[in-house]
Amino acid sequence: MKHLLFFFLRVLKFFRSARLALSGKTEADIHDQRVVSGKAWEAFCDNLKSAGASLMYPGAPTDPFNQAEGLRYLTRLTRGGLEAFVEYGDPAFPVLCRTAHETIKLGADNPDNHYFNAQISGKYCYRIKGKRNTVDYIGFFTRNGNYGTTGGLAPCGSLEGKDLVTEPDGSFEIILSPEPRGKNWLKTDDSTSLLIVRQTFLNRFEEVPAEIHIENLDGRTHPDPITPAAIDKGLQTASMFVAGASLLFAKWANGFQKHTNKLPMFDSAVSDAAGGDPGIFYYHSHWRLDDDESLVITVKPPQCDSWNFQLNNYWMESLDYRYFTVCINKATAHQNPDGSVRVIVAHNDPGHPNWINTCGHREGTMLWRWYRLHPGENPVEPFCELVKTPR
Repeated sequence: MKHLLFFFLRVLKFFRSARLALSGKTEADIHDQRVVSGKAWEAFCDNLKSAGASLMYPGAPTDPFNQAEGLRYLTRLTRGGLEAFVEYGDPAFPVLCRTAHETIKLGADNPDNHYFNAQISGKYCYRIKGKRNTVDYIGFFTRNGNYGTTGGLAPCGSLEGKDLVTEPDGSFEIILSPEPRGKNWLKTDDSTSLLIVRQTFLNRFEEVPAEIHIENLDGRTHPDPITPAAIDKGLQTASMFVAGASLLFAKWANGFQKHTNKLPMFDSAVSDAAGGDPGIFYYHSHWRLDDDESLVITVKPPQCDSWNFQLNNYWMESLDYRYFTVCINKATAHQNPDGSVRVIVAHNDPGHPNWINTCGHREGTMLWRWYRLHPGENPVEPFCELVKTPR
């Protein structure tokens, strides 16, 4: 199906180019007209308006509290989209910025992660300079496409911290190019559009994140003046991101309700297409608790680099980890003598060290991750039990 859609897109592009040739207009002429006439802004606003449909997608909660969070969610996506594709949308001068953080959230963003994205292009080669510092894990990934395109975020290249060659002081350089170059190389190709850097903490309050900076290697020292085409395309991509990401995750949240209060393994092909880390096994689901209920999750973790569990609202935004304990991981969890772990999701503190706070929510989504299993280990599905909360 995906290949068929790409075929039709290529056909449409061919006929569009033919029409432009016959009319004597160029692509730049079209963007000029759209900006001057106001069509560029109108299309941006229309796409944002269409994104509101995700809040009424089948299965979505329609009470005032959840809808208010949904509206805030769309404003956050809009802010992130404008920053990524308009403010920092020039692939000739990319900027690594945190596109998911304490106040921009999507797709079950991990509270134990720092996410950095940069808009890049396969027609350039780049260099990343940095210093490793003490963060537990760092990984660099290139992707083709984006949330607003038919192809999603297809994997291209990857370079993880265990393979990163550093100098004695922890500094490093990475070259992004189609062909291998230097001590550290990250693959790009003609359709590469995005660089993702993930830093994962075992203790985000103590570990020092890596310092990272990206530069284009084509020698230019300053960006070109802004063009109508850049703004028109940036607004289109930003609004398509808001509409596309919100619809994608609304579909996911709806599907998770087939196994409410359980944690089955998620399809790795689907998570990869949405920008997930191929080294992680994901267990996405939906949770729902009445006032007198708790969800008890028990598992004996396999040998792996790490694991974590987090609670989200329905829109797949992590709950507010600045003020509440809404996630737990290998380093922060209390383990039983046999190595098993019990996590309790509840509205009020049950007096258990592995309590996850619902933060006033009665339902939402949740996610368990196994990070990079050790050789010979297999992923394990956590056992979930809905219990009555003692009064």
